[in-house]
Amino acid sequence: MRLCVLGGGSWGIALTLHLKRAGHLLSLWDHNQAKAQSLADKRENSLVLPGILLPQDILVTSNIETALAGAEGVVMAVASHGVRSSAKSAAPTWPKGAWVVCVAKGLEEETQMRMSEVLKQNLNSDVSIAVLSGPSHAEEVSRKMPTTVVSASTDPKLAKTIQDVFHSDYFRVYTSADVTGVELGGALKNVIAIAAGITDGLGLGDNAKAALMTRGLHEITRLGAALGAQPQTFAGLACMGDLIVTCTSRHSRNRLLGEKIGKGATLEKALKEMVMVAEGVKTSKAARALAQLAKVEVPITEEVFKVLYEGKKAKEAVITLLSRTAKPELDSTERISF
Repeated sequence: MRLCVLGGGSWGIALTLHLKRAGHLLSLWDHNQAKAQSLADKRENSLVLPGILLPQDILVTSNIETALAGAEGVVMAVASHGVRSSAKSAAPTWPKGAWVVCVAKGLEEETQMRMSEVLKQNLNSDVSIAVLSGPSHAEEVSRKMPTTVVSASTDPKLAKTIQDVFHSDYFRVYTSADVTGVELGGALKNVIAIAAGITDGLGLGDNAKAALMTRGLHEITRLGAALGAQPQTFAGLACMGDLIVTCTSRHSRNRLLGEKIGKGATLEKALKEMVMVAEGVKTSKAARALAQLAKVEVPITEEVFKVLYEGKKAKEAVITLLSRTAKPELDSTERISF
């Protein structure tokens, strides 16, 4: 197929290379003209994926009309805060009949919308939308390391098309109809990963991180179910799998940001030191707002928000979580089953 990838960051580059290996014809767009030109010339972004080279026959451009021309499918690989503007830029010259699959993992800060909702609002009404999510660091996918993800769409034919397009001998794709659950799992785990990084920065050990990940999964599932997702989705690749890798991996930018904060850095200082975007920062604000609207208790998310935006000390946040009133692991009102 002729495919266009929007977004020249690490994930966009890794997926462009992956899809090229799978035999597709590729173009890669980035809104930043200087960045796109550098990538076109050098075929490498040494800041985010050193040593990973794009083949010469992949078109790299900052002209979105040129990038989209003739595409049968589009991969939205920009950071979540750029999905709306990128969709607006693409809409006027969107190729007739082309579907879109979004691989960004986040919630829009101002509206609390999921990325598929942002796309639906800004693209033509006849554009079919899917999402692709799971434990999939760009650093490993670009080096053909085994990876497994989930393709989700309300249109089962599109979910299967995405599965076929992306599937390879090292990149396994499952399908799902639970778009809400797959998107929320991929977005909300980043908030828990910041908390996990804070435990690393504070030197709190493995017990604390294991507890945080487990209760974080429970928290995500509770909120997701209240927002209409299927609880069992959160026990799968798009949440539990992604949560594990994002909370533990050296590649995880959200865990790294949390670690910096746990060691005493302010949010501003930690962000300045980051090469790539930590999606969990903006998502923590959106997730907290969603939880308040849904009247769902999310204590870990609440404490991450207070540390990031209200200046609460990381150690104080840990004490707050541990000092909460003792309770059963599952209370009588919860019927969440994996």
